[in-house]
Amino acid sequence: MKATAETVELGGRHLPLAVKTHPRARRMTLKIEPGGRALSLTVPPGLPRHEIDGFLRRHHDWLLDKISRFPEGGDTVVKIGATVPVLGLDHRIIHSGNLRGLTKATPGQNERDPSVLCVSGPEDRAGMRVADYLKTVAKREIGVRVAVHAAASGKKVASIAFKDTKTRWGSCSSKGNLNFSWRIAMAPPEIVDYLAAHEVAHLTEMNHGPRFWALCRKLCPHTESARAWLKENGTVLHAVRFE
Repeated sequence: MKATAETVELGGRHLPLAVKTHPRARRMTLKIEPGGRALSLTVPPGLPRHEIDGFLRRHHDWLLDKISRFPEGGDTVVKIGATVPVLGLDHRIIHSGNLRGLTKATPGQNERDPSVLCVSGPEDRAGMRVADYLKTVAKREIGVRVAVHAAASGKKVASIAFKDTKTRWGSCSSKGNLNFSWRIAMAPPEIVDYLAAHEVAHLTEMNHGPRFWALCRKLCPHTESARAWLKENGTVLHAVRFE
């Protein structure tokens, strides 16, 4: 694979663009890197430059809309006073004033009383505390949904693990081991449910063929809307920084 580096201007931002020539590519594929910090364009061999430039011009407005959803610099830093979604609901992060204690979520009563996430410990460790809380939420929510979908499909799960993957939300091995990104805990419950159903469906179909998608839709009727949500919002969740 051969690549060249350049930049693209979008709404005053200058983003790195990597143009990659792939020998098996049959069409151009444009990708926004996690966090909206860069772009990559994969093109077929021998494609004339004017076609690449035309493709970028045609997608300019689409890119501008996508990139505008990311803060300047491409990252949202989790700290005291910031906001982070928990199962799709925004929570304002506050400090308990204590050096010890569990992170607690309190639902808001109305728009003037927003949901909060109260963390303890050193304030400069708030991001890590919030990450730990999201991992706990992910393990609980995914675990329940995997059990339901596995029972419905008559399959057994060997293990469930959680990682901070940047390109995949989940995976399934031939041995029945399921892996998930704990960042899915920031997504709405129906998206979490879809991800669990998706990976459980792979216990039966280790592919993305028609039978796989039919099973996935059977387990999770809102598969299509959930896929669209992840495609639209997934990179924003990957842009959140907890360090």
